[in-house]
Amino acid sequence: MPTASAVDSGGLIVSTDTGRLQGKNAESADQYLGIPYAAAPTGRLRWQPPQRATSWSGVRKATEYAAECAQPAGSGSPSTGSEDCLYLNVYTPTGARARHQRLPVLFWIHGGSLKTGSGNEYDGSQIADSQNAVVVSVNYRLGVLGYLNVPGLSSSGDGNYGMLDQIAALKWTQRNIASFGGDPSRVSIAGESAGGISVCALLASPKATGLFSKAVIESGVCESLTATVATARSTAYAKAVGCTDAAALAACLRTRSSGDLLAASSSLADSAGTLLPTAGTPELPLAPAAALSSGRFNNVPLLIGVNHDEARLFALSYAAATESAYEQTIRDEYGTHADAVLARYPYDSYPSPYTGAYAVADVWTDSGYMIGLGGCPAQQLAQDYTAQQARTYFYEFDDQDAPSRLSAALPGFDAGATHAAELSYLWAYFGGGDEPLSSQFTAAQRQLARDMTDYWGSFIRTGSPNAHATGRATWPSYRSGRLMSLLPGGSSTAVPDAAYERDHQCRFWNSID
Repeated sequence: MPTASAVDSGGLIVSTDTGRLQGKNAESADQYLGIPYAAAPTGRLRWQPPQRATSWSGVRKATEYAAECAQPAGSGSPSTGSEDCLYLNVYTPTGARARHQRLPVLFWIHGGSLKTGSGNEYDGSQIADSQNAVVVSVNYRLGVLGYLNVPGLSSSGDGNYGMLDQIAALKWTQRNIASFGGDPSRVSIAGESAGGISVCALLASPKATGLFSKAVIESGVCESLTATVATARSTAYAKAVGCTDAAALAACLRTRSSGDLLAASSSLADSAGTLLPTAGTPELPLAPAAALSSGRFNNVPLLIGVNHDEARLFALSYAAATESAYEQTIRDEYGTHADAVLARYPYDSYPSPYTGAYAVADVWTDSGYMIGLGGCPAQQLAQDYTAQQARTYFYEFDDQDAPSRLSAALPGFDAGATHAAELSYLWAYFGGGDEPLSSQFTAAQRQLARDMTDYWGSFIRTGSPNAHATGRATWPSYRSGRLMSLLPGGSSTAVPDAAYERDHQCRFWNSID
């Protein structure tokens, strides 16, 4: 078995199946950054399943992050990142390798609508140190480079290249994590938002069988596309790039630079639709939701949950909406059910300013209008999984004063427990810049962060959030009919499922299409 040995101030040496790595000690943990888990998907490997990484001689420095995957950038630049991006990062408790431990492993899949983001945003040092665990964060191909499904692009993969990257990284983890002090039999896959979509797809994938033993879905859904829809959206995108000859779409797309491909990706927004994993393929035979409800999936313990006000992040464009504009939006979206929706979510029941944003956000959260995200669809997903797996633990993150960047865009806007608000409670450095969001925590919020980290740590160790979370409220299995409400200051508590149902008006939403 490969071993690791401490060296001088230059760092630590670990042996992997492709060569030796030199890491560094920082933030109370040992860090191994920018490790290649697959070959660069460039040139002839663009839109191909990932290939094994090339071995190297000597010792490779693993002390800096590698490039994030190519993706649209913010203002001022059309794109950022690189196609050469299939790298991962490993964080371990200091000295874990020297003690030959077999620690639980948290394998983190980042969010970003499957279009943006990077594993580099999630420094696992604090989790590794506080939970005596190994943390792996991974990059995977995004957007049109990761999920485009145009006939002829590849003989296999079928638009699921980003998903296949995740599977390749899990296989790398199985082969190598023992060298870092990790236990390959205790790998928990976890992700938020698009990372949650990815976790659900991996639960449904026979190609991921045996690669993990537990799963965590934070504010994720079990959505996918049929091959017909994926191909239609991808073909429409190809036309936006300037590839219009149906017989030569793949060849034309391969001539385009990554910058050109990303510049045209805005055509996938709104009317054309986003890209998601394609079902009906070897790696995803069934749509994930169908796989979970039918029992044909990788049946492992699951920790799953949502935030109380998921859609406030997505409803900012309605901040100045008048009552008539709000009502028209509801009529456009809910048709014959609009009057009933408006009766339950009247405009004048929300505070000003930003009345329209709060009203739309509540409707979208409870109904799961954003591809099933939040509220009632989340409850249904947890119930479907619980019917198959007794060790299912459902939560709702409900810190109404969670730090947020949204007030920078709308001064005084109450973000509540919006989408992604829980991340800074688990990832101390999430939020970027010199002042991560966790720097704004009150004492009560610091307590919630400790509680959540301990619950998650206990779950990845044992499959239950309770085993090592002593002194905290007991988190019952969802089969008991109760979920955990995560609140600041040690006030988290198990609440009846019926209370969640009432709060999000699920009887109403479940009664309509």
